[in-house]
Amino acid sequence: MYLKASFRHNPDIKDIAAYYRLVESYRNESDRVCHKTLLNIGFWPDATREQKDKVVQLLNERYKNELALFEEADEQVAEWVNRFWNEMIVNKTIDRKTMEEKHRLVKADTIKHKEAREIGTDPMAIEWICANIWNQLKLTELFKTLGWSEEKIQLAITQVVSRAVYPGSELATSKWIKENSAICDITGYDVNNINKDKLYQSALDLYQHKTIIENYLSTTTNELFDLQDRIILYDLTNTFPIAIGIEGSKRHSKLAKYGRSKEKRSDAKLVVLAMVINIEGFIKYSAIHEGNYADTSDIKSLIEKFGCNINTAVKPIVVMDAGIATEKNLDTLIREGYKYVVVSRSKLKDYQPVQQGKETYLLTKSKKIIRLSLVKSEKYTDSFLKVESPVKGMKEQGIKNRLEQGYEQMLELIKQGLFKPRGIKKADKVQQRIGKAKQKYPSIHHLYNITLDIDTATQIVKNIY
Repeated sequence: MYLKASFRHNPDIKDIAAYYRLVESYRNESDRVCHKTLLNIGFWPDATREQKDKVVQLLNERYKNELALFEEADEQVAEWVNRFWNEMIVNKTIDRKTMEEKHRLVKADTIKHKEAREIGTDPMAIEWICANIWNQLKLTELFKTLGWSEEKIQLAITQVVSRAVYPGSELATSKWIKENSAICDITGYDVNNINKDKLYQSALDLYQHKTIIENYLSTTTNELFDLQDRIILYDLTNTFPIAIGIEGSKRHSKLAKYGRSKEKRSDAKLVVLAMVINIEGFIKYSAIHEGNYADTSDIKSLIEKFGCNINTAVKPIVVMDAGIATEKNLDTLIREGYKYVVVSRSKLKDYQPVQQGKETYLLTKSKKIIRLSLVKSEKYTDSFLKVESPVKGMKEQGIKNRLEQGYEQMLELIKQGLFKPRGIKKADKVQQRIGKAKQKYPSIHHLYNITLDIDTATQIVKNIY
């Protein structure tokens, strides 16, 4: 569009003046150039030549859907542009939808692309982040010292990043890399060479250097974040292999065994994961054991293995739960010079506070207050910390009350059956009902003295009749 001026009599100044129109040129069906008036601006005496040119320029940019990088400094010019534009929209001399379609340089809805791959999962590019963490930890330099080739290192990066972003079996991971991920564009490994066998071999190569890698990562993360391993946490957990990406029936597996599943999966073979971490969450040592590996197993061999990964002159405090804190394991820790913090496996009955009235209150992450007090017992040389949570105590009491109420209701029904006509009065049937009550409320029935033997049940029936 451009300005077209014609000279008319201006009654305001009673003289001849320029009368302006916004005009658009176009070619008709006969290929003839025609003009179309978009807006009658009228007499425009308060605008300079530069302002008029700027208004036309900005209107053309808006018409072509070209957004200006900077706002217009001249407020009067910006006001004219907005007013003229709105008037043309209202008068329907320009069609905004047709205009945007006409001047759209890229029609996104018509774009077709193949072999599209993601370089991350919203809202962050996770593959890129993982690859940068690999570089920041200088793992490539580590594997070069082990004599690995460039291609082998690229495959290892691809393996580690892919399994971190998309945990699955080697077969599932290879399909994901080929069909979805752009990780090979980051690592430089040829995506056409990716298959499950290559990933299997890469995993075996990495596992051969497990001790070296863990020791290196333990040292590097401590140096990178200025950490000291003053406190470490040791725990065991078990899971069924398919949950961690190990597929198949595991018929000939040396690790997958039937055991006591913490996920109540008695139908599946298990593997046990042992892990030692510091309080910041960095792994110091890890191991996979047979599925029937017990929590109470001797930790002597474990101490020997993770001891070399602890980067501190003073041996750290070991934190464990009650399942691992057997007397044998605690004696092992003492002999090796480690202090420990554990949950007591037995209830402490005879104890006295170390300092009378000396208590500490702590606010947990969940905004709950717990009360701590140091106590001692003549039977033990260890120090004990009594931990009390009023909120948890109320919760446990509520659960106990509900269980007791349910248990009492079942006992009342058994009692009513003894006195009702056609009620259950046979001794064996009564015993079965009591057994069901005990089975349903196993943590409550021991509070009640209801040892009902055959003679007692028979006596009750005789008294009824």
